Amino acid sequence: MRQPFALFAVTAFSLAMFSLGACVPLIAAGGGAAAVGASQDRGLEQGVDDNEIAFEINRKLLAEHSNLYSGISTQVRKGRVLLTGHVPAQDDRIAVTRLVWTIGGVKEVINELATGQEGSFSQSVSDTTITTKLRARLTGDGNVSSLNYSIETSNGVIYLMGTALDRAELDRVIAHARDIKGVRNVVSYVEVKNRAN
Repeated sequence: MRQPFALFAVTAFSLAMFSLGACVPLIAAGGGAAAVGASQDRGLEQGVDDNEIAFEINRKLLAEHSNLYSGISTQVRKGRVLLTGHVPAQDDRIAVTRLVWTIGGVKEVINELATGQEGSFSQSVSDTTITTKLRARLTGDGNVSSLNYSIETSNGVIYLMGTALDRAELDRVIAHARDIKGVRNVVSYVEVKNRAN
């Protein structure tokens, strides 16, 4: 039997899907900017499970490491957790990774947290602009199933997660990303469905 939160999340998600038609919402747990984009490569139940994981990561971070909370962004897809952003020290990276592994449903933790001083406000604005531009390019490309990709940009580095139909589609996504001004690198954690292509 699913927990009350799961039932609530299914209902809320279904209403959002109905009201937005073909658009799929980006569900964000506030503060730490944890985001989970439900998309075509995941069923509704998996999307809800990912949302629950993201919610629990934020809850535990706020409760146990509130000093780190605002500097960490989290993406969850099919139980795979990608951590980006900044923490002060290496010990903090380890502590956050350990915390994420205590949450049920987590299958993998990809820790891309940088250590040291957090980036400037102008860099933060640039990162947001890069993510927005890439999302627009993917949405406008008829050869890319844009809903199957999650995008996070940190310090000019684009991190991709999700599922590509084939290698050609992923190559198109990466090419779009590299073509955006201000991008320093593109890191892909995208799974490829048809590896023969």
